[in-house]
Amino acid sequence: MVRRFDNGLLTPAEVASHLEIPQSTLSSWLEDRAAGASLVHQVKRLREGQPSVPFIGVAEAYVLRSLRSMGLRMSEIREAATAVRDAFDTPYGLVSRGIATDGVSLLVEHGWAPASRALSDHLRHLTWEPGDDFPSSLRLRQYPDSVPVVIDPRFGHGLPVVAANRVSVKAITDLWEAGESVEDIAYDYDMTPEQVDALCQAVVRLAA
Repeated sequence: MVRRFDNGLLTPAEVASHLEIPQSTLSSWLEDRAAGASLVHQVKRLREGQPSVPFIGVAEAYVLRSLRSMGLRMSEIREAATAVRDAFDTPYGLVSRGIATDGVSLLVEHGWAPASRALSDHLRHLTWEPGDDFPSSLRLRQYPDSVPVVIDPRFGHGLPVVAANRVSVKAITDLWEAGESVEDIAYDYDMTPEQVDALCQAVVRLAA
């Protein structure tokens, strides 16, 4: 069973890269606190360079990025994090299932109605399994809708994977960069050539 809360999945640098967050911003979120806990949870590393951000922390960073993109100041974000953590009685309130319903209502109560409407759209990229209060995967917005890409701690060791087949994006693009045709890659991974091409072109744009 994947331990989403206390097993390091990614390094802070990897989280910042996958979520397109400046490393300095993520570092401040790892240190900043609300309701007695870090804004973004991390676990103790046994050695240098070891992943320290569990999946739940990756999801928290995504929600914080969403709130920040809506124009909320850090003081307001800390206030919002405190409100949802207190309301749901969990230090992981920012990513509890209730954030998609009652959490949005809390933002409205605090006078952030425009942010609450936008947050609802962002939260569609988190997936909660039936009966689970916390997310199991996160869809990455920078990849095309025709080829949904997710971070799912059950697959790829934290690397972004194609949602439909759970193959890592890197495995596909490595083949493409080595000269494999999009048709052959598509056949091997049960994708269409158009999906393979869209995915590879997206990775090229992201690296530019």
